Parts: sequence; structure tokens; C-alpha cells
Amino acid sequence: MNVIVRMFAWALALALVALPVVAVLNGWIAGDRWPMQRLQVSGPFQRVSAEQVRVAVLPQVRQGFFAVRMQPIRTAVQTLPWVERVEVRKRWPDQLIVRFTEHRAFARWGGSQLLSEQGRLFAAPGSPDLQTLPQFDGPIERVPDVIAMYNQAQPLFTGAGHRLQAVSVSNRDSWSLRLQNGTDVILGRNDPQRRLQRFARLLPRLTAARPGQSLLRADLRYTNGFGLVWTPPQDASPSVPPGSKPATRAPAVPAPTPSPSTLQQART
Repeated sequence: MNVIVRMFAWALALALVALPVVAVLNGWIAGDRWPMQRLQVSGPFQRVSAEQVRVAVLPQVRQGFFAVRMQPIRTAVQTLPWVERVEVRKRWPDQLIVRFTEHRAFARWGGSQLLSEQGRLFAAPGSPDLQTLPQFDGPIERVPDVIAMYNQAQPLFTGAGHRLQAVSVSNRDSWSLRLQNGTDVILGRNDPQRRLQRFARLLPRLTAARPGQSLLRADLRYTNGFGLVWTPPQDASPSVPPGSKPATRAPAVPAPTPSPSTLQQART
């Protein structure tokens, strides 16, 4: 019986010693003691400012040094637009250190998201410099496939003197591209890589054969050729004799959408 009493007494003594320590570490008591007074922020500061980080961190450091938790601070900073990764640590007696990295935008995705160089989608406020980025679109699970298609197509068109502006894939796995000059390229679903390589190889010859015209649309879904839609030829304007009054013109009527008869079958 004496042994049990001694063990209980020792346990009670240890609890009385440990409880204040646990209470301090968890901020249950003396939470206003050892306050966090210094904040050190490091990062690229291209899209995110130190003030934005300070505002996000401040509500999480109301308690003392021991009561401040790292995970809520990471979460608060991580929710800022353009923040990619966050590292947080404390330094005795009153300093909080926050390091963060920013997303580097590689392309626009859909109507409201951006795609980082690491292949991650994120939402961020728009900026004029983002309008020059390529435009991607498709189901979210197809992000790696869209990046792969862009990486394959861009060098092909660069070699042909063009720049790729947009890549998209539909829910039915149909691919389409757009060049910077406005040409729409329809690849379809069946073997789009092979069709793309063939078209990019012949594109300089096709455009050279039609001087003064621009290629509006190229449909590559044909087995043995391409369906091409061109702008009308640029005819010379009729001259007006000096001193004469130009004839009155009727109001302009929008041109109808090109019918299938305007398609040219370009065979390889």
C-alpha cells in the first residue's frame, strides 16, 4: 500500500511540474508574455509585397512566442495570390521568419487561371504583361497533355516563321491551335502529332503560293490533305479622276461565313 501511495505522490508531483510548462507552451497561461515583436520576410517581391505578408501573418501572432503555431501562418501566407511555397520558423526570443517563393506564370489557362512553370494551376489578379502569355484550355486533368502539345508544336511553327499563341483540347479529345497571326489550326482527335508535323512542314510553301492573302483556318482532319480558308485577294482600288466626286457607296454588309465551297483541298 505504501508503494502505491508513493507512486501516486511521485505522479502528482511530476504533473504539478509539467502542467505549467505545458500551459505556457500552449498559450493557456501567460499568453501575453514573450510577445512576437519582429517579423523578417524574404522573397522575390515581384508579385507579392512584404506588407501583404505582414497583414496575413499578424492575426496569427497575437499570443506569445511559445503559443504561436507555424501551420496557420503557412496557410495564411499560402493563400495570397502568386505565393507558391512558404517556410516559417521562430527565433528566440521574439522573431518570426517567413520565406516564400512566387509562381512564375508560363501560360494563361481558361478564363481566370494561370499555369506556372512547374505545371500548377493557380488563380491570380490579371496584369497587362500576362496578356502576352500563351492561352491554354481544356479539362484540368489534361494539363500535362496540353503542355506536351505546346512543347512539341512551338518549335515546328517557329521553324516555319510563326509563333504559337493558343492550345486547347476539348472534352472529346479534339485538339485545336491558334497562331499569333490569327490562323486557327484544327487537329482533331486522330493522330494529331503526325498531322501537325506534316502541316508545319508545308506551311511556308502554302503561304508563299498565295501572296497578299492570309490563312484564316486550316482543317487537318482530312486523310490526304488540308482544308484551307484564305482571306480574299487584295484587289487594286479603282482610280478616281482628279476633281471628280467619288461615287456614293451603299452601307457595308458583313461578309457571310465562308461556305464549304470556299475551302481549298491542299494535298501533300
